[in-house]
Formats: sequence, C-alpha cells, structure tokens
Amino acid sequence: MGFPSLLRVTASIALLVSVACGTLAQQTKPWHTPWSLKSLGNAPSYVLDPTHGAPADGIKAIFFDGVPYKGHHTRVFAYIGIPKTEPGHKIPAMVLVHGGGGSAFIPWVKLWMDRGYAAISMDTCGCINEGRYSNHPKDPQGGPPGWGGFDQVDDPIEDQWTYHAVADAILAHSLIRSMPEVDPNRTGLTGISWGGYLTCIIAAADPRFRFAAPVYGCGFLGEDSVWVPTFTGMGPQKAENWLKMWDPSVYLPQVRMPMLWVDGTNDFAYPPDSLQKSYRLPKSPRTLCMRVRMPHGHGGAGENPAEILAVADAMFRDGKPLAIITGVSASGQTAQATFHSSAPIVKAELNYTVDSGAWQQRDWKTLPAQLAAGKVTAQVPAGATAWYINVEDNRGLVVSTEHICPQAGK
Repeated sequence: MGFPSLLRVTASIALLVSVACGTLAQQTKPWHTPWSLKSLGNAPSYVLDPTHGAPADGIKAIFFDGVPYKGHHTRVFAYIGIPKTEPGHKIPAMVLVHGGGGSAFIPWVKLWMDRGYAAISMDTCGCINEGRYSNHPKDPQGGPPGWGGFDQVDDPIEDQWTYHAVADAILAHSLIRSMPEVDPNRTGLTGISWGGYLTCIIAAADPRFRFAAPVYGCGFLGEDSVWVPTFTGMGPQKAENWLKMWDPSVYLPQVRMPMLWVDGTNDFAYPPDSLQKSYRLPKSPRTLCMRVRMPHGHGGAGENPAEILAVADAMFRDGKPLAIITGVSASGQTAQATFHSSAPIVKAELNYTVDSGAWQQRDWKTLPAQLAAGKVTAQVPAGATAWYINVEDNRGLVVSTEHICPQAGK
C-alpha cells in the first residue's frame, strides 16, 4: 500500500487513536508502567559467550538473564565494552538500542568506546548476532520475536515484545552501571528506529538515565506512520489495545530527563507531524535535530550523529552544549528564530516545502538565512506548507526549530 492510501485509511482508526493516545486518555487514566525498577534495577547475572566473541579489543560477547517468557527463563545476548581506565577513574556509559532487522552491534559499541565511554548493545528480539547487520539467528533461550509484537497483542503483557525489549534495556543499564569502571550517575540512552521508539518508553520507565536520544523513533504510530495498515488489519479493538499498551505517547508525558530528537524530513516510518506531537509531551528540556532527507538506517546514518555525542559530553565531561532555540515566529512571509549558543553559530538556513499530503513524499528545499546576534531571519517563499530553521555551529552540529505549517496556523 502506498503512502496516499496509507493516509486514507488513517481516518478509519482516528477515534481509536484519540482514545488510546490522545489528551483524553492522558488526563483521565492514571499512568502505570508494567516494569518494576525494584527488580529490573538490580544488575542481572551474566556469562561470557566465547562462541560469538567480539574481535575488538575490550569488547565482550555476553548473555545476561532476562525476564521470563511464557513461564520460562530467558537470556539476552549483548556486546559490552569498557575502555581502559586509570585505577579508581570512573567513566560515563551509553546503552544502545538497535532497530528493526538489527541486533547487538560491535561497531556501535566500539564507536562509543573510542570516545572514552563504556557501552552496551543488547539484542531485543531473542536473537544472537554473528557479526552481521542482518539475518540474526533466533536463540532458543531468547524472548519473543520483534518488532512491534502486533501479533502478540492478545498474549499476557509479560509475554509481548515491547515489554521484553524495554525490560532488556533496563537490565542492560543496570548491568553496565554495576561495572566498577562506570560512574552510575553518568549514563545515557540512544536508539535507532524501533530502538528510537523503545527509547521513548525506556526514558519513562527508567529515570536513572541522564538523557535520551531517539533517532527517528517517536509515538502516535496509529496516525500516519507506516504501520497504519497493520493497525487497520488488526481490527479496531486489537489496535486500540496495542496503542493503549505500547504507543510511546502513553509514556512520554512521564519523561523528566532531557531529550535529543534526531530525524529527517522524509523519514518513511516516523513523519514530522507525529514527531512534533511526541517531542512536545515530555516535561523536560528538548532539542531537535532535523536534517533534510536524512537517511534511515543502522550504521553511520543512525549511530553516528555527532549531536548525540555533544549532548553526552556536555552532560558528562564539561563539553560545550548544543545551541538552544529560545523562540520561533513568523510575521507575514518573514520567519525568525532566536537562540543561545556557547559555540559560535556559523550558518543558518530555512528548510521549506510547498507540497502537501504524505510527509514522506514531500520535496524539501533549503535557502540561506541571515544571522545576527542570537537571531536568525529568513523569507518564507509564498505557498510554503511547512518550514523550519536550522542553525549550525562551528563544529558542524545542527539544532532545529519546530516546523511551522502556515496554512494550519501552527
């Protein structure tokens, strides 16, 4: 089904989404998490896995104890890396959550190790990584398969994929926090695609993280995401049940840690409108990094955005923080944004589209914007249906305003 058809079927579950994900549900139902930090907050037991040993120095392949699945013990495959440190010196750590088709990844762990961070990347789909970026064999002792767990919606909550995937990440966090080289008060979280989706939920379920950075992932999956046909095929009741249990919009209002949202204008799975609704929900500082046509994927695209490292270094190692957008407005065709930055801002641009319809298919164009002291000014072309401003500092790091839809008045 193409995206125009996808948008047409959205109306069939609009009421469902308003109940499951909307303001009414958030105001009338007390928030509840099925995950207990009382148990998941303890470091799980683990063993080395010599069969799938990591070739990189300092990285180990392990299995750690997971939560029960259908009454049986589970184990979780992971790569964990600890850089060499001076005796008594504590370092920060990152928990890395893969997306669809992914698993625990050695290069991702090594990326953060080379930056001086401990890191753990765990499989969230009951699989084992044999060194590839895809085609991961199922572990007989693993948890439920991913991703989304749409076909598991009638199972007990504790046997569904999202429950296990979030629990796996919390346990991985507890494990790496327990390492003697790691400062348990300096840990961050990032995830890609389905891992970004999970990051939104994990950030609410595990407040021990200092910050969270979902790449691509967000909530409101029942509105105009790529999964709308899946929800339609499930039928209204099952779709409603899944969204009530597992849509990130249910959990994001409870997030209290700073969040960095990284996405692209034409992302096939997580469009700008759903992203905007999502990043407005947490009651905590937020930063947006939106690049025109940012590729979607593991590897360099999802793992390497330097803005994530900048946030971590600013929080954990006295690095310069990203710029802060302090305001965005429009008067007629003139757009303005104000900002504060400890690093020099060397470039500003207006990104806009005159297209309507599916966000994934819109053509975006870029115009230079004028920089003044703490202010950006640009002329919005006539007919623009959406626009936003990017500022770039002397490190090449980008921070974005929210997008504005002039015809919608927002």
